[in-house]
Amino acid sequence: MSRFLLCSFALVLLYPTAIDLYLVGLPQIAQDLGASESQLHIAFSIYLLGMATTMFLAGKVADKVGRKPVAIIGATVFAFASWLGSVAETSSVFLVARFVQGIGAGSCYVVAFAILRDTLDDKRRAKVLSMLNGITCIIPVIAPVIGHLIMLKFPWPNLFSAMAGMGVLVGLISCLVLKESLVAQSQIKGAESSGDVTKLEPFFQRFFISRVVMTSLGVTAILTYVNTSPIVIMELLNFSRGEYSTTMALMALVGMSSSFSAPILLSYCQQRTLIFTSKLLLIASALVLVLGNEVGDSNIFLLGFGLLSVGFSMGFGVAMSQALSPFSLRAGVASSLLGIAQVCSSAFYIWFMGVLGVSALNMLVIALSTAGIIGIALILFVPYQQNNNTYEEITGTS
Repeated sequence: MSRFLLCSFALVLLYPTAIDLYLVGLPQIAQDLGASESQLHIAFSIYLLGMATTMFLAGKVADKVGRKPVAIIGATVFAFASWLGSVAETSSVFLVARFVQGIGAGSCYVVAFAILRDTLDDKRRAKVLSMLNGITCIIPVIAPVIGHLIMLKFPWPNLFSAMAGMGVLVGLISCLVLKESLVAQSQIKGAESSGDVTKLEPFFQRFFISRVVMTSLGVTAILTYVNTSPIVIMELLNFSRGEYSTTMALMALVGMSSSFSAPILLSYCQQRTLIFTSKLLLIASALVLVLGNEVGDSNIFLLGFGLLSVGFSMGFGVAMSQALSPFSLRAGVASSLLGIAQVCSSAFYIWFMGVLGVSALNMLVIALSTAGIIGIALILFVPYQQNNNTYEEITGTS
């Protein structure tokens, strides 16, 4: 079982690393490629676009062929794209590299969640996904530090060389350590021909859609926080760049601690209670941020950011586990649908609020309030019913 956890954690880490590691070198990248920093900021959206466009296909292939081949190919594509980014001499080539990086990272992301659905029961999966969320919270803290250390001695292409090395390492782990967790293809075809899969694992079911909405709103809130935090903290609160970095690192550590605490809390309370509490904390965060803006107290703002970090980290892993629970034979596609919805809803919301000219603080408050209120409504009206069907339970074989 430990090998599955190691491989899943390694596969997931490619996604946040490719976002955070290169940012420290953005000014030098812009200078060398003859582009402005604002032009290269589009690389974030292009990276997410690469993830979104490949997730569904990766999920389908993972359910048909297996988890291991998709993991190996995804890591290989990520490594190649990272190398391409390291040798890019124009902004166009650089953006192409970022798009292809998204393809590789998206494939690995989908497979990681499918593996956990294959190998863990409901209680253990909820705990592990909470821990996984905590590990991803570490990346925004350590990746810029590692990037800074690299650039003290080497030029910015070495940031992408480091990502390429990470892709190679994950590829080797997938080749040498990962065991195939998908049930035999002949068994899946037998279940499909009898109609059992579509009857027991439909995607257009109320519960799955409710968890897609819930997790998408949560990711939208946290990514809105990431995108608006420089404006809120440095312009509204007049923090220096160093104070901003310290604040974001502190909030990431708060989120990480909350994620690692969730498995302990799940030993004493129900999943419903934990998710419900997390949504209340998001609403409380929105209210505290509004209060902080009214009184102009930076400490109140920091309290609001802390509540946001705890609320998201406490409930996201559990909600993801619940979303995957109904799918034992179609976990790859289910993971891809979740990922696509989360990426697209976040990108659309941030873009739409920008078009409307909504201020950074109001954009964040709206996202938090919406995630909290709708999340609570979904918990109350679409309750969770544990479904841990294995292949044998679905098909009646052993």
